[in-house]
This record gives sequence, structure tokens and C-alpha cells, in this order.
Amino acid sequence: MQSPIQSTEQTLLSFDRPLAIVGGGTADFTLLRDLAARNVALVAADGGANAIGAAGLVPEAILGDLDSIEDRAAWEERTRVIHIPEQITTDFQKALYSTSAPVTLALGMTGKRLDHTLAALSALHEVAHRRRVILVDETDVALAVSGSFAFEATPRERISVHPLVPIVFERTEGLFYPMNDLLLDPAGRLGTSNEGTGGRVEIVPKDDTPWLLILGRERLWDLMEICTARE
Repeated sequence: MQSPIQSTEQTLLSFDRPLAIVGGGTADFTLLRDLAARNVALVAADGGANAIGAAGLVPEAILGDLDSIEDRAAWEERTRVIHIPEQITTDFQKALYSTSAPVTLALGMTGKRLDHTLAALSALHEVAHRRRVILVDETDVALAVSGSFAFEATPRERISVHPLVPIVFERTEGLFYPMNDLLLDPAGRLGTSNEGTGGRVEIVPKDDTPWLLILGRERLWDLMEICTARE
């Protein structure tokens, strides 16, 4: 059975540089300006346009069912506004199936409403097999991973591995609490608040079931670089 994203998929905007999709949740204006200064493309998922505008920026496009955007007519004079009326998916999902990029950040998808946060996690699970998406909130970044992943970590660095669905990890390297032949389950055992021993961390699941790597937000630029290099 196809997922909602797969059943409605139509890429409208393709980028050859990093992309940030901004939603109507909690968004850091300073980070938005920093992303724009680094030539990261900004696309608003409906009400995310309000946050981008409040930061003094203009998105390259606004898309969604457009029920949360303020002053649509004014935005239509400044940028591309794409109305996607279907109600099967969230605005974040619409933005994901309508775009492509080497690496995608998702801002404003958490905070304010718990149902939107949960829906964002579901969207990450749907696209992890084919796309590198990093969810960004006030304190953390969460990278949706399908398969194994490796990176460098500092000693005692907080590293959380969160199962989106039940998943067995074959082995890990560089974690204070190894996960060798270990089942994680969102309704059971979790991989919250593990730590790096210092140096290379490698996390290897037994198959390509999607999972989340959660690090402190200061690792955002490192993750972007790693994900871009893998493309």
C-alpha cells in the first residue's frame, strides 16, 4: 500500500543546494537568517511563511493548503505561492513531495502543537529511504536515517537513537552503551541519552528500517556536511 506522500508525489521545485522547509511551529529567527546567509533555500509550508516574513526574509516559494498564511495577496506579489488543496497529507508532507534537494532541513515542525510534531515524525519515516531530512528544534537536531550511519563524536556527547518503528541494531561502535543485536521499539525499549566514547561512532541496523539519530543542535552544520557529502 502506498503512503500518502507516495500516492500524491509530484516534484515541483528542485534545488541543487540545501533546502530548509519552514512550518508554522516554533522557529528560530536567528537561525533562519543564518541559513539564508549560507545560501540555503527557504520554502514555507503554509503558515511557515509568517515566521520567515517575521525574520525579515522572503521564501523562494510558499506551498500547502494555504489555510494558515497571513496576507496571501501580498505574498503573491513577492514570491511563488503554490496552492495544494488535497487534505490527505499535512503541509510538511506536501512540501516534501513537492521538492527535492541534496539535504533538507525541517524547521517549525515542532512546538506549539503536539499533533503536528507527531505528524512530522511520521513524515520523516515515510521519506527516510530516499531523502536526507534533518528535523530542527530549539535544542536538538534529528536526522532520519535508513541503513547505517557513521560520524565523529566528542567524549560524553549525548547521542540518542530513536526507533520510529521496531528495529534491530546489528552492532554499534563508539557508544558508551553498545547496541549489539538489540531491539528498539517506540512502544518498548528506546535508545535515549546514550553517549559517545570519543572518536568514530558507527550505528548499523540489521536492515534499512528508518530510525532517528538525535544530537544537540550545535551539530546541525556537521550533519548537513555529512549528508551533502553522501549524495
